[in-house]
Amino acid sequence: MADQGSTPPPPPNGRNPRLPARNDGSWPRWTAWVVVGIVAVLILAANLAGTPDPAAIDYAALRTEAAEGNVESFTYDNTTAKITGERVDDGEPFTSTGPSPLPEDDQAFFRDAGVDVKFETPQTNFFVSLIPLFLPFMIVIGFFWWIARRQQSQMGGIMSIGRNKAKTYSTERPGTTFNDVAGYRSVKQEITEVVDFLKHPNKFAEVGARIPKGVLLVGPPGTGKTLIARAVAGEAGVPFLSVTGSDFMEMFVGVGASRVRDLFQEARKMGRAIIFIDEIDSIGRKRGAGLGGGHDEREQTLNQMLAEMDGFEATEGIVMMAATNRPDILDPALLRPGRFDRQVVVPLPELEDRKEILGVHTKHKKMDADVDIHVIARGTPGMSGADLANLVNEAALYAVREGEKVVHARHFDQARDRVIMGVKRDSLVMNEAEREMTAYHEAGHALMAAVQPGYDPLHKVTIIPTGMALGVTMTLPIEDRHSMRKTQAEQMIVMALGGRNAEELVFDVVSSGAANDLQQATNIARRMVTEWGMSDKVGPMSFSSSGPVFLGDDMMGTKDFSEETGRVIDEETQRILLDMEERCQQLMKANRGALDLIARGLLEHETLSGDEVMRLVDISVNGTAADADELLANVEAANTNGAPVDAAEISAPTDPTGIAAQSDA
Repeated sequence: MADQGSTPPPPPNGRNPRLPARNDGSWPRWTAWVVVGIVAVLILAANLAGTPDPAAIDYAALRTEAAEGNVESFTYDNTTAKITGERVDDGEPFTSTGPSPLPEDDQAFFRDAGVDVKFETPQTNFFVSLIPLFLPFMIVIGFFWWIARRQQSQMGGIMSIGRNKAKTYSTERPGTTFNDVAGYRSVKQEITEVVDFLKHPNKFAEVGARIPKGVLLVGPPGTGKTLIARAVAGEAGVPFLSVTGSDFMEMFVGVGASRVRDLFQEARKMGRAIIFIDEIDSIGRKRGAGLGGGHDEREQTLNQMLAEMDGFEATEGIVMMAATNRPDILDPALLRPGRFDRQVVVPLPELEDRKEILGVHTKHKKMDADVDIHVIARGTPGMSGADLANLVNEAALYAVREGEKVVHARHFDQARDRVIMGVKRDSLVMNEAEREMTAYHEAGHALMAAVQPGYDPLHKVTIIPTGMALGVTMTLPIEDRHSMRKTQAEQMIVMALGGRNAEELVFDVVSSGAANDLQQATNIARRMVTEWGMSDKVGPMSFSSSGPVFLGDDMMGTKDFSEETGRVIDEETQRILLDMEERCQQLMKANRGALDLIARGLLEHETLSGDEVMRLVDISVNGTAADADELLANVEAANTNGAPVDAAEISAPTDPTGIAAQSDA
């Protein structure tokens, strides 16, 4: 057992585990390029550092210079007839070209003038003369050498196919700590003991405590499971081997199991280490499930992983970590004690967690003074950390499009609408009849949200086509909600049926625009009967079915209730829907004036805020037509474009049914 604060023992080969291994005695690939570069630099330097070129004179001028006594000697090249020498008066070199060969008369002339003529015949370099002969052979040999190297590298890739593909992060670059993980205090507190074990193993050994061999991070996508695993490695200061489940799968049989063996062997060489497998459900699915049995290669990989986890002792200092958002499909043998025996749930962030996450993502962005992180956190119910990061980026993009230097609160509101409801389809043109029907449809939703006591505050209603919907009515709850009462479920059904009943009341028709409304209302009513025990006739019984994951389970599975019970469930679901429809119709008729005012406001301005809708409802009861005209005339353009509402109207997580907005296709 290593002492406290000691570093992991180095691998046997003495190299850093992050560095790729290479054969001893072989030259690196870049050696040849370095040699070529050095030779080129030397040749260039020699050429640049050479003596300046001498002045060229013609042969007649040379004879004149010699006759005047300005030339004492020169050298005549018998091969090229080139003459080189120096003047007597200024010592400057010169060159000239004489006849070839030099005539006897000229030789006598130069002798009479006192010029010493030296004749030389330069010898050709033997090796330079061989270059033209051997150059083609060198090119051919180089080509075959290059082909051989490529084949060798390909064969090496085939032979190393069983090596694991894990990325190793050593103690030199942990990169991430718990300070980089915003929020999730309970998750970090639960996983801290893994860090304590890796930092202070003696403390656990003295008591005889055994740390869990495997820690499984479970949570929806985007909640930061991989980030938390990296933070554990950074806090513990031990090597961190990261690999995804799909890295074990290849077309060759047995490759996955070989990579698992190599992964654990590499971890053992490091001493204390963390092995992190992301998306473990890709190789950890239930064995033998599904039509026709499971995937043999995947099952072999899982079997090898189970054997390796049983093979090393808990005191070796190797901790397995994995992440998945589908724990229900994992093999039971993978989750038993002694393997992944601890599950750490990483849920969607709560209000305080969202505030901290938004603080991290807005830290390096220019924010205006009107941006309130608390307000934004309350208005982003049910968003994961990845969603919040995307929200901040979308707000910054809106600011850039408008030419702003800082991000304002309205940009966050526009970004939230973009994320939740989709992109506005300005190119979609509706005729007046369809536009009027859409206005009354959305007005019906908004009215039901406004007149029901205790219902979630209305945020905005619009008839601008957004995403796949022709209009959207959006409500936001006041506070975090983790359960739902029967009255709340009934109010949601009434609100969902408001659009359909408004069309029927005003136009005496029913359109296909209520398809999504009916789907949501039916889903809530059925869950009230089958899951939440809110039906007196069915009683406190649950008939919920999460749905089989595998086709084979679905074919072999049977319903856990009789046909008679199924008929009762259908009758109770229908009764709840009809009762809520009757309640909706009564509220609609009692507030017909408010319905007309809201529809009129939507036709004039296309978008109304929740505060404006509430004032229109109040005017319909206690005001006059002049009051309504004044209110609709003073609707600000900022509100029609999605301006932020009061902080009291913005909220937090979605309800258990996951409905945050009422959209109508």
